Amino acid sequence: MIALIQRVAEANVSVEGCAIARIGPGILALVAVERGDTDREADRLAERVVGYRIFSDAQGKMNLSLADTGGSLLAVSQFTLAADTDNGARPSFSSAAPPEDGERLFRRFVERTRAGVAEVAIGRFGADMRVSLVNDGPVTFWLQVSPRDRS
Repeated sequence: MIALIQRVAEANVSVEGCAIARIGPGILALVAVERGDTDREADRLAERVVGYRIFSDAQGKMNLSLADTGGSLLAVSQFTLAADTDNGARPSFSSAAPPEDGERLFRRFVERTRAGVAEVAIGRFGADMRVSLVNDGPVTFWLQVSPRDRS
């Protein structure tokens, strides 16, 4: 599984012109599920997103996590992060999980993040969404958890 996380001052998602989710300070996580991912990867990615230290402490160092700050999380499914872009001028999505697996594992990821985050908002799986954000920093990181990472 993949999460592109961005520290935000605010972020929101709309579908067909209607706002469906909005957060203040926290993290916007664009999440992709890859073929072969399981509950274990969803759980591990949730743990990493909630615990990743990208917020400043009193000395201005990135030492605080979302769980530490009480910030919000906006999780948005984005299968295009799983694209293979190695060849040609058009991406291949053969490494993305089938939609039914993707939705189930995305929902598991969201449920697991709720254990450590006070406010979790989500986009609409499979919808054509408009995502707006004010990136704080800018601070953006790519997190990936693969079945081969098991130990």
